[in-house]
Amino acid sequence: MKQTPFHKYHSDHNAKLVDFAGWEMPLLFTSIVEEHKHTRSFGGIFDVSHMGRIEFTGRQARRFLERIFSRRVSDMPERACRYGLVTNAQGGVKDDALIYRFEDKWMMVCNAANREKLLQHFEDVKGDLSVKINDITEKTAMLAVQGPKVMDYVTKFSKEIPSLKRYTFTVKNLLIVKLIVSRTGYTGEDGIEVILPAGMVGMALKLLFSEDADSDQKILPCGLGARDSLRLEAGMHLYGHELSEEIDPITAGLKWCCSLDKDRDDQFGDPEPFIGMDMIKKIADQGPKQKLVGLKLSGRRTPRQDMTVLAGDDAIGKVTSGCLSPTLGCPIAMAYVDAAHTEPGATLHIDFGKESAEAEVVKLPFYKAEKK
Repeated sequence: MKQTPFHKYHSDHNAKLVDFAGWEMPLLFTSIVEEHKHTRSFGGIFDVSHMGRIEFTGRQARRFLERIFSRRVSDMPERACRYGLVTNAQGGVKDDALIYRFEDKWMMVCNAANREKLLQHFEDVKGDLSVKINDITEKTAMLAVQGPKVMDYVTKFSKEIPSLKRYTFTVKNLLIVKLIVSRTGYTGEDGIEVILPAGMVGMALKLLFSEDADSDQKILPCGLGARDSLRLEAGMHLYGHELSEEIDPITAGLKWCCSLDKDRDDQFGDPEPFIGMDMIKKIADQGPKQKLVGLKLSGRRTPRQDMTVLAGDDAIGKVTSGCLSPTLGCPIAMAYVDAAHTEPGATLHIDFGKESAEAEVVKLPFYKAEKK
């Protein structure tokens, strides 16, 4: 398994390490529930160095990205981040990703499990376009720092970072190190993500972790377990669960991140439809057969991926993700169900095998942080 630049820190702090997409990653340090609650109340720090970081340069880099990315990038100002999808010719999702726009280049942050697949896809699409594709994943490290107190905490390092708008980034010079700091996240909380050279992680850890503070007044390390329960409460998609090559963005409730007018002239007078756009348009026009919904259950039994969702005796869908929500104190799940059964307040059932459990359709997200 590959190891991130923070691997020694994880080992020294007794993390439970697991294989995730070929990387040895911390599942937890103390407990998933404790790490989840601390992120919701103060702040947690997550090693996300396993995620792909790919740079695009060259005269036709912009045109290339318009072809492979579901959202228009030509109108992005410098130092903006934009969430979108890489789709296949059938309209399915190869990955969801963030695009960063620099003055002289672009960067994509993608899922660890899809990085190699995307790199091959990009080479196949590139053709004779003048664009250079550079995978910098293993030369860099990446941290996500998330929670309601994070921006107050970060103020002691920088007055600029807390003033960043959502989905923007800045490049900070810290001694001899350049850091890319973006105000993005995957937990439903405010926070930042930091990309830095792999050789400088020791300095970053000393800055971020205050050993003299009480544990409830400092940012604590968190693992993939809490990251998953946090993103589920926030109604955020996870590739391999809510997204796949067989699931289109309309069914997934992600029409908002598809620029379905890319076949028209953009500000460059250069229309560049993204791959699969025509198929996605047809689904949008006809309406999807299924939709992604939130489900809230009573009791304590936790729904798991691929469990059947029932309306009466009829199977109408499948669970994609589920957990016992530490914030809400009840089981929650996301599921794809037939479009006729997606109205909030509807009562469905989840098949647990020998018995079923009642589930109420609720509007996503399950949890939304209070705005300051």
